[in-house]
Amino acid sequence: MDKINDFSKKITENNELPAAHAMLYAIGMNKSDFSKAQIGIVSNWYEGNPCNIHLNKLSKEVKKSIINNNLIGFQINTIGISDGITMGTLGMRYSLPY
Repeated sequence: MDKINDFSKKITENNELPAAHAMLYAIGMNKSDFSKAQIGIVSNWYEGNPCNIHLNKLSKEVKKSIINNNLIGFQINTIGISDGITMGTLGMRYSLPY
């Protein structure tokens, strides 16, 4: 059977990367976790926008599902911009391309 951790194993199953392994142990992973696929859950959650405020709760639910399927989930944040808040300001020049 094919393993689904094709990308994760480049770090977790490479014994020449002890520093990377130490970092993963430091966040609470154990040896059995090293054979699991790691999945990034990207969210642009932040409290300053009603359109984005709920996304942290949503990403936590996604993470629970990932863990329940015997995988490893990592929540990752990215920039969140509100067109409504920047409307009529110079900041709007940046929110629309975003």
